[in-house]
Amino acid sequence: MRLRLDIFSTSIRRLFLLVGLGFALTACAMAPAPTGISDPYEGQNRAIHGFNKAVDRTLLKPTASTYKSVAPGLVRTGINNVAANLSLPGIVLNDLLQLKLGAAFHNTTRFALNSTFGLAGLLDVATQNKLPGLPNDFGQTLYVWGVPEGAYTELPFFGPSTQRDAVGIAVDFAVNPTKYLLQPGQRQLGTAAKLLEKLDDRNKYAGLVDSVLYGSDDSYAQSRLLYLQSRRRELSGELNESQLEDPYAN
Repeated sequence: MRLRLDIFSTSIRRLFLLVGLGFALTACAMAPAPTGISDPYEGQNRAIHGFNKAVDRTLLKPTASTYKSVAPGLVRTGINNVAANLSLPGIVLNDLLQLKLGAAFHNTTRFALNSTFGLAGLLDVATQNKLPGLPNDFGQTLYVWGVPEGAYTELPFFGPSTQRDAVGIAVDFAVNPTKYLLQPGQRQLGTAAKLLEKLDDRNKYAGLVDSVLYGSDDSYAQSRLLYLQSRRRELSGELNESQLEDPYAN
């Protein structure tokens, strides 16, 4: 445990050094709000989009459908709760990096409640006590620092992104506090929970995803537009999770 804490402390010190450099570079002015679409690597992005679409058609979609058919709704909800709870320490870290102390306290309290009274996150008792999740990520932290959005990019397996959010994904993965505090077996269970959560998301938004990927004339352009619009609104505070409900669901 002491070794894991030392490794985590080193990672945190490096991250805060990065924060200091970020503030030094961006303190003078915030980046202007992006407009339009910057996609100088469209050819490469379209090739990756084709790969992702093939992965969805042959693996993700049928696996998600099978998962839904064999796992009862209560089981899927419990697994999703565990995955969401394991994400909270990383979210709190980004809250602190953005100086959102109220959100950091809120999410810390949520993590404490669900980790104890919620049976290691299996039950979402925090939401039942009016403490819903407040999502955050390092891409949003970079946005707060004023780092520009950069060019649109599609990532293998992850899908639509931007250069800024691609960095955010990498940093969130590398500096996630949870993986430094859990035992190896616990980390594997946590990874499995997150993967199953993604399968459940594929089912939850099946109508929307299928419409974009398989029902549009240009699935690449459609997914690019939808991602940029929703992400920009999310970062500006104009979009919340309830607005992402699948409009094609029965």
